[in-house]
Amino acid sequence: MPYEPSPASTLGADLRALRRTRGLTLGTVAQKMDRSIGWISQVERDLSTPTHDDLRAFADTYEVPLSLFFGESDAPDNERGLVVRAGSRRAIGDSETGLREQLVSPDLTDSFEVIRSVFAPGARMDTPKTRETQEVAYILSGSLTIWLDDVEFIISAGDSFRVRGQSLRWHNPNDLPAIAVWVISPPVY
Repeated sequence: MPYEPSPASTLGADLRALRRTRGLTLGTVAQKMDRSIGWISQVERDLSTPTHDDLRAFADTYEVPLSLFFGESDAPDNERGLVVRAGSRRAIGDSETGLREQLVSPDLTDSFEVIRSVFAPGARMDTPKTRETQEVAYILSGSLTIWLDDVEFIISAGDSFRVRGQSLRWHNPNDLPAIAVWVISPPVY
């Protein structure tokens, strides 16, 4: 059976997946954004197009970077929702922190997401972050010092680690970038 692009490859589907992952109702999102339930539903079904300000409000509501909603690739129809080419990944977050991330997953509609992270030399996250997720990271190149609940580990190329409810902080003390691929469930971006 030939692949037919599904609505899973749309902005509306990503917004619906973000809402559901966070356990929010249409009514809750509508109230937070001062919009109608009907309008939120239409956006999620790609029947209404949100403005830039609307996307900013969605980003604030779901606590994701605004950049997540941009950069969808112009994939051929037979690849949309299935294949993400290296030059077509969506950038997420901001690189000012020394961490550049890209969405490797085709969209946000699965029960997990795959992220590619590049940690710049000297970059660090000193404030521990705890998320209600299960995550596994695989280090492709370089190395990182990580702290899981304040226990220090040095993770090098070929190593992997799991984060399951622990606090995480990290530092790349090296002169070269560290590159990791993460699988995160449920999706947080």
